[in-house]
Amino acid sequence: MSRNKAQTDGLHVPLLNGLANKETERDMTLTVLGCGTLGIAILSGILTSLSAVSSSEPSPSSSGTATPSAQPEEDNLPSRVPSRFIACVTRDASAKRVKTALSSHLSSVAILQNENLKGVQQADVILLGCKPKNLKDGILREPGMREALKGKLVISILAGTSIESLEENVYGPEAPTDKDPIAEGRCRFVRVMPNTASLIRSSMTVIADSNPPLSISQSSLVTWILSRIGRVVNLPPYMMDAATALCGSGPAFFALMLEAMADGAVAMGLPRAEAQKMAAQTMKGTAEMVLAGQHPALLREQVCTPGGCTAGGLQVLEDGKVRASVATGVRTASVAASRLGRGEQGVNGPK
Repeated sequence: MSRNKAQTDGLHVPLLNGLANKETERDMTLTVLGCGTLGIAILSGILTSLSAVSSSEPSPSSSGTATPSAQPEEDNLPSRVPSRFIACVTRDASAKRVKTALSSHLSSVAILQNENLKGVQQADVILLGCKPKNLKDGILREPGMREALKGKLVISILAGTSIESLEENVYGPEAPTDKDPIAEGRCRFVRVMPNTASLIRSSMTVIADSNPPLSISQSSLVTWILSRIGRVVNLPPYMMDAATALCGSGPAFFALMLEAMADGAVAMGLPRAEAQKMAAQTMKGTAEMVLAGQHPALLREQVCTPGGCTAGGLQVLEDGKVRASVATGVRTASVAASRLGRGEQGVNGPK
């Protein structure tokens, strides 16, 4: 197989720049350091996407010309994307979980248990998916890790953990944060925040802007990887705690509201299964209308006929301060995320 092709499950995956560069670099390897639920979801999204791309490759015709393929799904595709993958875990149960979840892609995925250094040494890009506690326990400080990370891109999905904290964890408090890490002989950290909907490739992932900015190739690669699991937005680093509350905690908040709506319908006689399905589809449809450009306030007014049942129900919700309670919940989660990022404990205790 030529080096301008990557291989996933026995299928050829072209470099996604629309050109067959005959002198491309070696295949890119992505290592997930601490491959838990989100790590598995991201790997699954990438591998599924690569398989889909390879299945739509131009096929040679009898005349020797190629059949045109579908248009690429994005305009700014990276010149190189990962084609080999390493999942680093610590426990037998975690290794079995990764193997089961990625069973159809195991020809492209190596699972390493308690071999983090080896996984990083073999990587071009690292996805840091461990718990913040593991960071404090020294997952990035074992002997040889600093050298293995040198010059590499590290995408962190650790909630509440700033780039400064990551830099300090590896290089100590003396590490300069205002200079290009690669030029300084360090790795390049990027902070991102996906959510649990990554499991069904419907995440809302936030990428924190980097200072100094990422190169075009680095930025397009990070965006491409995270777009495999849903939508992506870029925000300044100081907004990441609020983004964590909205997007990271948000699924739990929406689930509570969905459950409450289903409870109300069940109280009025609807079967539980049907009520839950109806509430979920109603929430999904409403969200899709907003994503299509509808303002929530205008959408609410369109449904709210004067003197109708919707107006009566909304009045009860407003009297119960639902709007204020939800907004306060997001604000409280944002403050808690900030405090957790500083290493505080009991952040939800009495004020």
